[in-house]
Amino acid sequence: MAGMGSYLKKHTEALVKEVGIEPACEVTGKSKATLGRYYSDNPEHADRFMPIDAVAQLEEAAGYPHVTVALAELRGVALNFEDRRANSERSGNVNSDVIALSQRFALLMAEYQQSIEDGQISVNEAKRLLKETTLLQQVLVDMKLNLEDESG
Repeated sequence: MAGMGSYLKKHTEALVKEVGIEPACEVTGKSKATLGRYYSDNPEHADRFMPIDAVAQLEEAAGYPHVTVALAELRGVALNFEDRRANSERSGNVNSDVIALSQRFALLMAEYQQSIEDGQISVNEAKRLLKETTLLQQVLVDMKLNLEDESG
């Protein structure tokens, strides 16, 4: 359970930081301190999580549903979210998807190679790897949607 809480807090932090702390306060009506407690890894805040309505408000303001995806992943569910389409254009071409996939994978592997040079992955390195993994996942979603379009 502790691992799950930590996982959700990391994604909550990513969501707040994508929106920005000041705009997140405005969107949710919560203070900076309250928002900070929702993703704090201090033991005293271990059982504090962002209310679902605040998650929904922030995910609407963000370009990516960080907490929703994290919850789905914890349950072994893969999400197909198309709201992201407003923020990025799909190529509509599987060939360009394959190129983008190859480029993203190469970036992920380069980041991984750099991260393990000293034999251990730091917190910052893990965050960069997570970002690259998420971007790779988005390319795969685009590719899946384009393949579905082409298959009729």
